[in-house]
Amino acid sequence: MTPGIKPIVAGNWKMNGTLASLGEVQKIQEGYGESLQGKVDTLLCLPVTLIYPASEFLIDGNKNDGGIKIGAQDCHWNESGAHTGDLSVMQLKDVGATDIIVGHSERRADHGETSDVVRQKAEAVVSAGLTAIVCVGETQAERETGKTLEVVQAQLQDSLFNAATALNVMVAYEPVWAIGTGLVPSAGDVEEVHKMMREQLIERFKGEGAKMRLLYGGSVKPSNAVELMGVANVDGALVGGASLKADDFLGICEAYNSLI
Repeated sequence: MTPGIKPIVAGNWKMNGTLASLGEVQKIQEGYGESLQGKVDTLLCLPVTLIYPASEFLIDGNKNDGGIKIGAQDCHWNESGAHTGDLSVMQLKDVGATDIIVGHSERRADHGETSDVVRQKAEAVVSAGLTAIVCVGETQAERETGKTLEVVQAQLQDSLFNAATALNVMVAYEPVWAIGTGLVPSAGDVEEVHKMMREQLIERFKGEGAKMRLLYGGSVKPSNAVELMGVANVDGALVGGASLKADDFLGICEAYNSLI
């Protein structure tokens, strides 16, 4: 954790969930009580089909400071145009998204997205008045060859734009090999990467870099949340599979009751 930065637990549902899954959103809303509101922010990045019904369902959830926010998992960098199957930031904003993930490792791997593309998307998100969650992380092969810091540093440098601030950008470190595998780097490994990211952000963005939220993602669950969220410069979590179940997601949020 970073003193002075309010942490956030963000869920990434990926390509999971139908309208029937709104019951889990309701359970999260019911379990996110006043004791948590004062300690940790919450965000659910849902499939596009659920953004509007969820944002309508969470009454004033995107308007009140203490409410659960709804986000999206990707966007196109253009505002409109001949891009079949893509969605613009303005379209996502129109249906209730307040934050958008860009550069997730699955987008980088499955769709060949480069850090330059990620930067363009992040700029588009911020230009529309939303918050970008910029993802970075190394593969297993890169870790085994000792290139973790080199890879993450390069992605961070090339994926961020010069006007990024602590209000419009969060950075999520997600070691690719830990996503959905149950494998988790040690607290020391996470601390090393987050320390490097914080130093790089301060060097580039000065005071804004010191205040940017740095999230950890990769097999985060209630059983390891306290250890991971307590690491220096870890200001929250980007949660995958565990965010699909209200009890697991709230369990990760509850980690802050013992940390703060």
